[in-house]
Amino acid sequence: MNAPRPEPPHAEAPRPEPPHAEAPRPEPPHGEPHVGEPPHAEPPPAEPTHAQPPAVVEPRRRLHPLSPLLHGAKSLAVIVAALSWQTLSQVGLERFAIVVAVLALGAIVISVVGWLNTGYHVVGRELRIADGLLWRRNRAIPLERLQAVELRRPLLAQLTGLAELRLEVVGGGKTEAPLAYLTVRDATTLRARLLALAGRAPAVTAALSNAALGDPALSDPALGDPALGDPALGDPAAPAERRLAAVANGDLIVSQLLTPQALLLPVGIGGVALQFAMDGTFTFVGIASTLTAVIGVLLQPARRILRDWDFRLARDTGGRLAVRHGRVETRSQVVPLHRVQSVTATWPLLWRAKGWLHLRLDVAGYAGPQDNDENRSDRLLPVGDAVTARALVWEVLPGADLFALPTMPPPARARWLHPFALRYFGAGLAPGGFVTRSGWLTRELQLVPYARLQSVRVVQGPLQRLLRLATVHADTAGGRGAAARDRDLGEAWALAAQLAERGRQATAP
Repeated sequence: MNAPRPEPPHAEAPRPEPPHAEAPRPEPPHGEPHVGEPPHAEPPPAEPTHAQPPAVVEPRRRLHPLSPLLHGAKSLAVIVAALSWQTLSQVGLERFAIVVAVLALGAIVISVVGWLNTGYHVVGRELRIADGLLWRRNRAIPLERLQAVELRRPLLAQLTGLAELRLEVVGGGKTEAPLAYLTVRDATTLRARLLALAGRAPAVTAALSNAALGDPALSDPALGDPALGDPALGDPAAPAERRLAAVANGDLIVSQLLTPQALLLPVGIGGVALQFAMDGTFTFVGIASTLTAVIGVLLQPARRILRDWDFRLARDTGGRLAVRHGRVETRSQVVPLHRVQSVTATWPLLWRAKGWLHLRLDVAGYAGPQDNDENRSDRLLPVGDAVTARALVWEVLPGADLFALPTMPPPARARWLHPFALRYFGAGLAPGGFVTRSGWLTRELQLVPYARLQSVRVVQGPLQRLLRLATVHADTAGGRGAAARDRDLGEAWALAAQLAERGRQATAP
């Protein structure tokens, strides 16, 4: 049976020619012999997929032409604040105005030159930004590292119809690439495009990219216009969202009145009035300094009120958190839930009588903890009751009940380190993550999902070594992390081992 075995198909002599290579076809123009398949059958079936889409070279774009004026106005405010009342009283109003005008003109000229040297464009899956005046910088930001894109509109930007984009990337110590300023439509279009390139499916990414490039023939009409993706901008064509929470402005004002700064303000004003009554006279510098001090005391609560005004929280069609707030400066932020590293609940002392608390998110890629959090974009609930807070925590971290998280206090010998607040410290392993609580006057509870743990540390100080205590730190990606303070030494090592094991299980494929 082996003798008459037919030859393999590729070696058959009488096999007919393929359709593209007919027998009577003349020799190729270059005089090459017919060896193998003809030139028409050269490209394999898989190669056209790589060469099919046309290479779209996006030109570099500039910021809005009004950007130098807005930057110059900001510089003018800084200049006026830097020149004290003492300077005004010494040089006089006329010379003071001349100095301010000259410095403001110089700031505007520098801003114009910087605007001419600034540009941005998207190349593949990178956002490339060129800027700099004396030292030119060319940055390429991989969109795979993009965590969130925030749209901000300061007061001058609102008056001129402009907006600012701020990008947060993995491991960034600060905002990586603030683009100030763009039109509102350009800003929303660019934000939708960057978020699509950073995490959506390839088909949706391509459609949104083509639409952002301004080619309606290449966009997918079923996806809609990516520039119409923010209902806060008053666009009726924006996609529907599921509202999660809304903070009443009255509650926001009352919450800031119940702060130490607001409560101590009458004491400060009374002290100034008493000094005036005893002295009898007040110079111009003294009056101006007093007003400056009063404004400085009121500034922090007033900033918080204006920052969180009309706070709205929703879930967009992609399952992400959509946060919008602000009065003088409006902010619109989109936070993917898988970027949330922890949730912190805080009960200030004066708020507990009304049963209020506030919730804060720790999002990967944002700058680390700061003493001054005025510019942080981590609000989950500025002020609210227990029912609202419980529902929001469950929404962000499914399965985590804010008021049913088990914690165990430190051993009794830790009272030498915390004589009054020991009973407010605790830590535990909940089904949703690692839980810690602390604080006496201001109580705080923090929940870190196991899947967000980056490292676990056991730390002992000199007093802790004497008392056989240790602190267990659970670190997250660039965030605050959580700390179980002053645990028994054996319990601390066991807790660290369990945290490491649960972290591995949570991230296992």
